[in-house]
Amino acid sequence: MGAAEPLRSVLWVKQQRCAVSLDPARALLRWWRSPGPEAGAPGADACSVPISEIITVEETDINGKHYTSGKWQKMEKPYAFTVHRVRRARRHRWRWAQVTFWCPEEQLCHLWLQTLKELLEKLTSRPKHLLVFINPFGGKGQGKRIYERKVAPLFTLASITTEIIVTEHANHAKESLYELNIDKYDGVVCVGGDGMFSEVLHGLVGRTQRDAGVDQDQPRAALVPSPLRIGIIPAGSTDCVCYSTVGTNDAETSALHIVVGDSLAMDVSSVHHNSTLLRYSVSLLGYGFYGDIIKDSERKRWMGLVRYDFSGLKTFLSHHCYEGTVSFLPAQHTVGSPRDRKPCRAGCFVCRQSKQQLEAEQRRSLYGLESTEEVEEWKVVCGQFLAINATNMSCACPRSPQGLSPAAHLGDGSSDLILIRKCSRFNFLRFLVRHTNQGDQFDFTFVEVYRVKKFQFVPKPAEDEDGSVRGRGKKRLGQLCSDRPPCCCAVSSSAWNCDGEVLSSPAIEVRVHCQLVRLFARGIEENSKQESQR
Repeated sequence: MGAAEPLRSVLWVKQQRCAVSLDPARALLRWWRSPGPEAGAPGADACSVPISEIITVEETDINGKHYTSGKWQKMEKPYAFTVHRVRRARRHRWRWAQVTFWCPEEQLCHLWLQTLKELLEKLTSRPKHLLVFINPFGGKGQGKRIYERKVAPLFTLASITTEIIVTEHANHAKESLYELNIDKYDGVVCVGGDGMFSEVLHGLVGRTQRDAGVDQDQPRAALVPSPLRIGIIPAGSTDCVCYSTVGTNDAETSALHIVVGDSLAMDVSSVHHNSTLLRYSVSLLGYGFYGDIIKDSERKRWMGLVRYDFSGLKTFLSHHCYEGTVSFLPAQHTVGSPRDRKPCRAGCFVCRQSKQQLEAEQRRSLYGLESTEEVEEWKVVCGQFLAINATNMSCACPRSPQGLSPAAHLGDGSSDLILIRKCSRFNFLRFLVRHTNQGDQFDFTFVEVYRVKKFQFVPKPAEDEDGSVRGRGKKRLGQLCSDRPPCCCAVSSSAWNCDGEVLSSPAIEVRVHCQLVRLFARGIEENSKQESQR
């Protein structure tokens, strides 16, 4: 029998007679209780698992097994095979589960084994050899233990070989990715927090641009996507990237997404100052409130993770605001908006459609059928701001389940630019509290949000100089500047919080690169189906 033909048999599962079917066309394995010798129609208690979520299948060693129950007496010598699979649990968690099927004949058992293995071999997206970086210091210092206990056994089960590098200093992973022969790997896995992921991101993107001859210091350079996917095993303090792309900070769940070979495209923003690349960003780029928090917390590392709470309270009480000019190019190619309450989910239509429209827009520009960046309509906003945030994703985390921008999309080629103008301390507190509940955090008169593909910021002191950023800002149309009363706590300039790292240059130029990297993930599933293993 060929793997393309449906297969149906009456087998035994947990001492119950079950009808078991395998439909290669639908790539689905199903089984349901069947009291009689013939396989009846599936009922409400039927179990199923997609072939893509089967980890592996193996012949079961029945030596030493006791099967003296009356239900087994009809089998002179039973044969069995075990299917290791993904089982969905609560809150987007995945669990490794297994189900054993008992066969009355050896030939039938081998037929099922062969058919399932042939289908699994056709899943070419699954990794076979991975490069793993483990940060032993991040978060609570549990990275190595988490990998050895929760991840390594699953990789072994799936026959994935690994090369492990335990990082010894900052930028160790980034430097390694520039030096190693990465062509022999199917992906790179980082065990740690958002900082560890950022290291791997910079190393992989930088290496790809170097090999392609692309100058990263050119703000308008078209970056080349990396061919390798990145897997994230959460072992940090917040794990924002993992939470926003999988829906949970759970090591076993992330490991299973890697094992089954999931793939999720994600935008990356480049941050430049005076034609020099400062950093790449995938989650939060924050000036003012979040910039002050990260800058202050860096001086209090001796306090541990509590430093973020301390610096957050201190920054809130300081209530500093900053004057400057934000220039941005609206993302007209996107099919969504920051306030449409349509979050990014697995198989996201918004990301897919926006990517297609952006590519069509770029083709029209290439052939001169549409205006280019120099004459596109930029918007300009002037004023005093408590915070300027740009998010490429929702930035959801356990403390803020909806995130800073609940409807931000991972791969639509845009960033949600959030401007929080000067307001009272009480109103700013109301705005912050909205991030912890279901309320609309943009429903304030002092909050503005735009979906953009490029933006620039110039603080007020720098505007007095005839810099290149300011020169371009003068030409922007649609100026939205308005006079605002001065803040009693005005300070010259803040710093930028770029995915948890401090950027000391306040004047920056940011561009979103659509779907520049891919993760071993599939996005947050809309309705995480709960199954019970039979």
